[in-house]
Parts: sequence; structure tokens; C-alpha cells
Amino acid sequence: MSTLNQITLLLFCLVFLKITYAQNGKVQVRNPIVVIDPGHGGKDAGATTRTGIKEKDIALGIASKIVVLNNKLVENPLMLYLTRYTDTLISLGDRTELSKKLKADIFISIHCNQAINRTASGTEVFIHPKSEVQAEESAYLGFTIQKGLADILGIKNRGLKYGNFQVLRDSSNSSASILLELGFLSQTDEAIYLTKEESQSAVALVILQSIIKFLGL
Repeated sequence: MSTLNQITLLLFCLVFLKITYAQNGKVQVRNPIVVIDPGHGGKDAGATTRTGIKEKDIALGIASKIVVLNNKLVENPLMLYLTRYTDTLISLGDRTELSKKLKADIFISIHCNQAINRTASGTEVFIHPKSEVQAEESAYLGFTIQKGLADILGIKNRGLKYGNFQVLRDSSNSSASILLELGFLSQTDEAIYLTKEESQSAVALVILQSIIKFLGL
């Protein structure tokens, strides 16, 4: 599916999701909107493990599992959107534009890391502060996710950092926005872990739980 068709489809869905109506004298309140951006895609593979498994596929696998897990929850607490649902290259501008059009409360770009030093491991979270409030919210979102991954799954926490990435620079001033590096594909153990379906499901569940915790739901 082309980038234009994907954006059109998502915005078409938005028309219905944004409709509010009065019932018994009250206005229906929408669920928080979360945009998950699986990094890379198409000809842009991102990092690659020694066995040839690509970052773009790991990011999409985890993002897709977050959607499935959210849909399986009884209360379905979040309105979740992905910037891509298939192995398609979406421009960085279109990724952030979708988040702006949806007026998302949260934007998370999912990636995997790579380094010359093959012992480097752990998660990193990057933010690009737009304002004091936005910076605080983004930092707290990143902290909550990293703490969950460390406490529940034992993944090393490399901390919160400033990142001059376009998906963060161009994100909405009102959205908590982070770029999440889930681990190093150049590190053997983390590469093996992140390529397993059960591991991806575990990571997806922790991210989802952390988002819900961040939102106070």
C-alpha cells in the first residue's frame, strides 16, 4: 500500500473516531490517542543482526503486537495507530504529520540500536524538548517505559538522552514524544532476544502497560 493510501485510510478512520455526540446531557470523552512509529521500512532496513534479521521487521513486529494486546484488553483503553502496518517506507514527514493530524497524546518511534562496540547493550530513550511541559511529559514517558523494561524484563537501562531526530523535531508541541531504542542488534544476546516472537510480545506488553501507567488509566 502506498504512503498516500495509508495516510488516507488512517485519516478516514479518524473522521469516525473524532465524532462526538451528546447523550443524556453529556459529551462522550475519547480515549487517549497513541501513535506508534515502527522505524525504517521498505528499502530502509535499519540495523541488521549477524544472521540477517532486520531492524525494520523487529520494530514492526513489536508495534503490531502492541496493537493486538490493546485490542484484547477488556476496556480497550487506547486509540492506537501505527505509521506503517506493512514493510513500507514512510517518509519521516508523513510519520509526524499523521501524529499531528490525529492530535495524538503520545508519539513513540520504535527502533533497535547498533554499535561498533559489540558489548554495548540496553535501551536508550531520546527526546527533543519543545517546551518545559512537553519535555517533562516526554521524559516521564521514556522513564516509565525504560523502568518497566528493566524491572520486568531485566533489560539494561542506558538512560534518557537528547536526540536531534526529525521525527522528534517535527512532532507536535503538545504530544509526549520519544524515540525508543530497544537494544543493540550488534550485541549477540540482545539480538537473539529481540528476534524471538515471545520476546517481542513481552516487550510489547511492557510498553503498553507503561503507556497506560503514564496516562493514569
